[in-house]
Amino acid sequence: MEKSKNTDSNYDVIIVGGGIQGAGTAQAVQAAGYKSLVLEKSHWAAGTSSKSSKLIHGGLRYLQSGDLTLVRESLRERRLLLKNAPSLVHPNGFYIPIYKHSRYSPWQIRLALTAYWLLSGCCTDGRFNVIAKKQWPQLKGLNTDNLVKVFRYKDAQTDDVKLTESVIQSAVSMGATIKWPAKLISAQHINNGYRINYEDNGTPQSATCRFLINAGGPWVNQIAESISPCPNTLPVSLVQGAHLILDTKISDECFYLESPTDGRAVFVLPWKEGTLLGTTETLFEGRPEDAAVTDKEREYLLEVLTTYFPDYQGKVCGEMAGLRVLPLNKEKQPYQLSREVQLITDNDNNPHYLGIYGGKLTGYRATANKVVKIIEKSLCVRKPRRNTKTIPLIENTL
Repeated sequence: MEKSKNTDSNYDVIIVGGGIQGAGTAQAVQAAGYKSLVLEKSHWAAGTSSKSSKLIHGGLRYLQSGDLTLVRESLRERRLLLKNAPSLVHPNGFYIPIYKHSRYSPWQIRLALTAYWLLSGCCTDGRFNVIAKKQWPQLKGLNTDNLVKVFRYKDAQTDDVKLTESVIQSAVSMGATIKWPAKLISAQHINNGYRINYEDNGTPQSATCRFLINAGGPWVNQIAESISPCPNTLPVSLVQGAHLILDTKISDECFYLESPTDGRAVFVLPWKEGTLLGTTETLFEGRPEDAAVTDKEREYLLEVLTTYFPDYQGKVCGEMAGLRVLPLNKEKQPYQLSREVQLITDNDNNPHYLGIYGGKLTGYRATANKVVKIIEKSLCVRKPRRNTKTIPLIENTL
């Protein structure tokens, strides 16, 4: 797709960042009747949005921390994506093996899966079942020593890059202007809005908007520093999630496993012609663009693999590391930090700036709708063009 062209440099909303949150915000802003510009410094989903576990899910493990609202919202969004993006999002089975030494007993897993089903609205495809012992040998080489029970439930998978591209394409189809590679240089608060300076493919440009959205992902606070006066920010922890790509497919279905090291959830997932193994949660310090899988993370993930699939002969053929933006809390471990998205504005009553901190791939549409409600505090409500609940998403190449 060619870049959209628009000679008018005045916009209702300018969005900085072309990951899934920026793309989703552009779609929601256009659907709500506003006029937007999206700036992406390299390419769509180039950062964290292309380095996820490729899951569209409610977050079964978030039940442990009591994030029921987040799980319910994500399950609702999963249902919408399965309906609106059938070529991009597909359901799949997930196996949870329980061993004698597992941290959680079968009754606890059964209770969690029951709650997961209830939070999904008791959807038929949300039901779970127990795999009979006589079927265990069919589980693609899964270690059955001391295996007690195996549960199976359904969630969904996607290609995160293609999904992001499809969402930004839907925004363009409703009139959004997109520019890449386009880097924000500075932004200055003016009366009821912002004036921004940016480079469009190396050429200096400027534009004005009534509302500025910072969807910079791991770069969110760096972007905030380029704005004058500097808006409110949120102290964050950057938490690295590493994945290994294996050259041989273990199964066409998915495995939800417990790390023998710390009990965290680790997934073994089909990915193209191979297998995706992840993820980790490691505190990261440094430049986000320097994120890379560490030796410790590699060893951690391979230990999970050999523990559960001791006869697997495949090799590591690739790896990736993405950064989650989570609220800073030095008293908690990374896996204990809240996954709820944080929306930070410059003014509670009459905002003209908003920073998006965190957010899940699955919940991008719900987050974007919350952003639009905040925008409407300062900009008059427009006649909607579409409803994001019903916009079909198809595979596109940008």
